Amino acid sequence: MKKLLLLSLTFFSLNVFAQTDKDRQIILNILDTQTKAWNNGDVEKFMNGYWVSDSLMYIGKSGVKYGYQGTLESYRKNYPDKATMGTLKFDIIKVNFIAKDACFVVGKWHLTRPEKGDIGGHYTLLWRKIKGQWVIVADHSS
Repeated sequence: MKKLLLLSLTFFSLNVFAQTDKDRQIILNILDTQTKAWNNGDVEKFMNGYWVSDSLMYIGKSGVKYGYQGTLESYRKNYPDKATMGTLKFDIIKVNFIAKDACFVVGKWHLTRPEKGDIGGHYTLLWRKIKGQWVIVADHSS
């Protein structure tokens, strides 16, 4: 009985970690795709990593905004052209799966902007797996 229990626990833990590694790579790939879109000056494509929902939450220096459209409009307003957008670089500090369908990512962002001056800060992203797709449901960037 003990051997069966041990074998079952081992199999279960291997499956959980295998899925986490795969899901971790999917999330990192989305962040990489977002970075490339940003660096191409394509805010709409950058937003592909976000949840298309009125419940999307974005927290920035001006407070909390809800909704995909409001977040997109905020990015368009604050980064109206390629010079303002600059070149984005993400540094991942931590990727932590808090549930099978939820992940917490902490990192640094930096915009290199020769004409406007460099800026940067930290971010926290809450990811959820919704309908089989990983999406950002909450973004706190400072």
